Amino acid sequence: MLQLFCSALPQAECLSVQPYCCKKLLILCILFRQYYSYGRLEAIFYLDGFPLDNDQSGRAIHIHELGDLSNGCDSTGGHYNPFSVNHPRHPGDFGNFFPKDGKIRKYKTNLFATMFGPYSIMGRSIVIHEQEDDMGKGNNKASLENGNAGKRLACCVIGICNKNLWEEKLSEVTDKKKRGLSKRT
Repeated sequence: MLQLFCSALPQAECLSVQPYCCKKLLILCILFRQYYSYGRLEAIFYLDGFPLDNDQSGRAIHIHELGDLSNGCDSTGGHYNPFSVNHPRHPGDFGNFFPKDGKIRKYKTNLFATMFGPYSIMGRSIVIHEQEDDMGKGNNKASLENGNAGKRLACCVIGICNKNLWEEKLSEVTDKKKRGLSKRT
């Protein structure tokens, strides 16, 4: 089993564009786990620092082709698309995430990306975008390439992590769900 971790910092230029988000967007933790090379990838998205307004739009999160942060998020290249398919079928298209109380807590399974072999996401980057992903339905070329997700708010490089980090964050994400379910009954 291999576990990967990506901890991001805000894009420097976005501080002037969206200061309410970028100054506080400091806790970005995205974890990946895959048991074997042909197994399905799992991910935990653990992000803090979004505006506290619960009526805000979603944020697109994607894997980008390069793990280069030499020019901030602008040097991460385009969406990771090793099979040259239209958006949203790239291996790193994770869709839209909707912050609640300034946070995103999400556990996703059966992701198309892999941590093994020639198409590994290790060493690539993750970018949190300013807008929602239109899922390729925007009727223009950019929609088919990147979902018209807007500017890059924050980014990080995917690397290997301590195995205990997965269990710690997973319990926090799933415990919140359990508490929410018990409140409804």
